[in-house]
Amino acid sequence: MSIILEQVTKRYGDRPVVNNVSLELVDGEFFVLLGPNGSGKTTLLNLIAGLTRADRGRVLLHGREITHTPPPQRKIGLVSQDFALIPQMSVTENIEFGLRLRQMARAERQRRCDEALELVGLAGFGNRRPCQLSASQQQRVALARALAIRPEVLLLDEPFGALDAKTRIELRQMVRAIQRELGVTTILVTHSQEEAFDVADRLGVMSIGRLLEVGTPQDLYQRPQTEYVATFLGAANLLVGNMTRGGVQIGPYHFDLDEAPSLPYLDDARRVQALFRPEDVVLVRSPRELGCPPLGRGEVEQVTFGGAVERLRVRLAPIPGVRPIAPPVAYGGSSFLVDATRDQSQVKRLPLRPGDSVWVGLNHVHILTHPGLRFLILSDCSTGAQAVVALGAQLARMAHAQVRLLAYGPHKDALHHYLQETRQELDGTLAGLDMSATTASPDEAAADEIERRPSDLVIVGAGQPHSVARAEKLFQNGAHHLLLVPKGCATPRRALICIAKGEPGKEDVLFAGRLIRHLGAEATLFTVLPEGAPLPAVLGCTQRFLDNGVRTLDLLGVPAQTDVHVGRVVDGITARLRKGEHDLLVLGAPLPDGDGRILFNGIIGQVLKTVTDLPVLIVRSSCQAGSSPSLPHHGNFGAMAMTEAQTH
Repeated sequence: MSIILEQVTKRYGDRPVVNNVSLELVDGEFFVLLGPNGSGKTTLLNLIAGLTRADRGRVLLHGREITHTPPPQRKIGLVSQDFALIPQMSVTENIEFGLRLRQMARAERQRRCDEALELVGLAGFGNRRPCQLSASQQQRVALARALAIRPEVLLLDEPFGALDAKTRIELRQMVRAIQRELGVTTILVTHSQEEAFDVADRLGVMSIGRLLEVGTPQDLYQRPQTEYVATFLGAANLLVGNMTRGGVQIGPYHFDLDEAPSLPYLDDARRVQALFRPEDVVLVRSPRELGCPPLGRGEVEQVTFGGAVERLRVRLAPIPGVRPIAPPVAYGGSSFLVDATRDQSQVKRLPLRPGDSVWVGLNHVHILTHPGLRFLILSDCSTGAQAVVALGAQLARMAHAQVRLLAYGPHKDALHHYLQETRQELDGTLAGLDMSATTASPDEAAADEIERRPSDLVIVGAGQPHSVARAEKLFQNGAHHLLLVPKGCATPRRALICIAKGEPGKEDVLFAGRLIRHLGAEATLFTVLPEGAPLPAVLGCTQRFLDNGVRTLDLLGVPAQTDVHVGRVVDGITARLRKGEHDLLVLGAPLPDGDGRILFNGIIGQVLKTVTDLPVLIVRSSCQAGSSPSLPHHGNFGAMAMTEAQTH
């Protein structure tokens, strides 16, 4: 192997920016790290180059460990987006700079410089200064400088980002040709899917510091394993259907699978995520013209010219029992969308415009191997923790979620016995079950577990003096939601979802609906208006927001109603709960402060200290502090629905 990374981790403060990454590259491979900004790609590249020191893990190059080797001794070439040329030096001097540091003889320096300039198509440019070159030529000089040291590995960090589209294509094709000619192992960092597909032998997709999937471009595009990769690598249509023998059922329609998924959690009638790409969609005027299974009848909403292809978006009526994931359904929407592409020959045979009625069929459907939600259940092995495990397991069974149970306590023997008993009770009833125990403090153990393996929902006991503080600490790690479970609670059937008008409130509705739909529960969307607000105007705007929430929940199969209270937020919530009509409370987590911390010292802390006998679901928002339209004192949002203090 050319490069081996073993569980490499790098933190800045308490936040891991590269999280437990393992990877192996073969000699001569062109590997692409693909992911959004902030996903940890550049940091991982710097760890390989030696510009950043890993907090944990090992880096090996051709069998020798280089984790702590200084950068000049690693024989690694690095090309960055900003070129990093020294303006006072000529092209030749810039290229020879690294060779001088290696104390190479003048004649050898000149020979390597000439070879590198020839490779990148800049022979004869050696006496020019960087300011006399175009951006494309400067990037070629940076590449020549990296190649001149004859690296064992070439690292390219967004090298084409500052160039125009035509130049980017030309330069990456040149880089690919040089890489093939030299046979040097190369890693390219980019956020461009087109760029990755154009040059990669294999690619890896990163998100929030984790390497999610690795494979050939064809495999990851056509047969991704996770929802994130499926939707990140190009346009994706993703629906939740049911597994059947040899296929998948989406509402009344059955689709055969080209290959049977060998997944341990799949059996008949299990809910699965069904992926079909835009090019898999067939559009015709009548169902008789379909040469493939139908998905239903829809209306063309959007037509876009894309050169060789035409891109369309078709709106279909909701299919009972089917939940759309991508394209995402608009808040308050009562239908779902399908993205399609057609080549120009298909366009000529059937011209389509917005408003046209079409039948939609599918040529190919792929089942994702990820079963959906991932739960982490924390148990202190006490009698009170039985409710936590019981509710978490029941939710997991209904949602077909994977479960990790982390038991903590001071005595190893007691923990071992607890795990044995719990496994006998739960094993075989869940889509996936992983159990472990620790004698470390629960806060440290939970933080470590969340860092190593992310979860969608963390489930923990409530009703104790330290519950609020523990909930706050749990929110400092990962990107999960939180379910607090008190002793002796029953399975929730009626949820009170407290929301604010704005984007975070939409997220509260969507995740809460996704979860409680598996319980067969109903919901009340509840908001609080402050006293003294201009009620006629504010109430109408707020009611429209709540009504859209009801439609969103209806699409998820959750019956819902609305309620509005005027007064203080905490008083409104407790008064509504005192009626005894609800057995689950849903709150939006506070938005992060300037330091990125989520603090429960406002409304949410008061509510958690008051409500101790019901499970409480706390939904994390993806919005950043200061960017939420639901913050108080902004026009119509002055209603402050659940935004009093820091709550969104």
